[in-house]
Amino acid sequence: MSQFNSLEVRHIHRETPSAVSVEFHVPEALAPSYSFKAGQYITLKTNINGEEVRRAYSLCTAPKENKLRVAIKEVTDGTFSKYANRELTEGTALDVHTPEGNFIYTPSSHAGAIALFAAGSGITPIMSILKTALDYGNTVALLYGNKSTEETIFYEELIALAEKYPHFYLKFVYSQARAENALAGRIDGTYVNYVVKNQMKDIDFKNYYICGPEAMIQTVSETLKNNGVSEDAINFELFTSSAETNEAAENVSGKATVTVMVDDEEFSFEMDASETILDAALKQKIDAPYSCQGGICSSCIARITEGKAVMEKNQILTDSEIEDGMILTCQAHPTTPTIAVDYDDI
Repeated sequence: MSQFNSLEVRHIHRETPSAVSVEFHVPEALAPSYSFKAGQYITLKTNINGEEVRRAYSLCTAPKENKLRVAIKEVTDGTFSKYANRELTEGTALDVHTPEGNFIYTPSSHAGAIALFAAGSGITPIMSILKTALDYGNTVALLYGNKSTEETIFYEELIALAEKYPHFYLKFVYSQARAENALAGRIDGTYVNYVVKNQMKDIDFKNYYICGPEAMIQTVSETLKNNGVSEDAINFELFTSSAETNEAAENVSGKATVTVMVDDEEFSFEMDASETILDAALKQKIDAPYSCQGGICSSCIARITEGKAVMEKNQILTDSEIEDGMILTCQAHPTTPTIAVDYDDI
């Protein structure tokens, strides 16, 4: 299960005053392990001030580019993002997990037109999808929100792509600045309709991809559904989650005996049900997979093989996946005296 390898930072590029892109050197022997699909992410691991820190970052390159590159925006109180923007240097080695994630675009010359919506650093997986779709000759529309031109990650690269590909429609939205040919404010239902029902009204979009804060994703999704778009055609990935928590998870108490299967090894221990299964496993020094610990990536997914659990938050797993026993262990609390979870069976 654990698939971290030490990779050297090949190149760091300052994208905006608050964001850098980081490219890793992948030795030829490891190249097959780091092949990826457009939209996937990697988890980076290092020690900062004596503490292990893991963070997931989406790949911003197209698979055909053969480059393993992510963009990292510095956030307030962000331990890893501050380190990456202020201290990380070329030549430094970081532990890099092999690519994963289900926010995937499958390319083909017959895949059809796609509409993309991104805000802030949500552009990173969208960039991978965008370049892949354009390379296959598909029509692409992108609505991209930021504070200003200066804070727009990949601004120059996007302009260059728009000039290169006549079947690429690009529109920026700025919340704190005005710019020629850009919309003012934030991405809302009006701007979604402006793109899909006005500027691109003659285009039959087959799929829609959204990445950014939860509120933006909800706004775009609801607007598309109101326009008759099938839920199956709407794909999204959260970069930030709401603070709303399942009340049932907040009220869990008592003790539980847990059996964890990971990397073909079985561990059993007792835990407080008020803790999450992942936190309890990590306290036992079990090498369980994880990254964001906030319920917005999919690194810590496991399957319940015995017992039951309730999750604090879930914006990733579908109803059918939950019915099939899958849980986000960073959000899951046991609700039965015994529970068994299998990280290998996913």
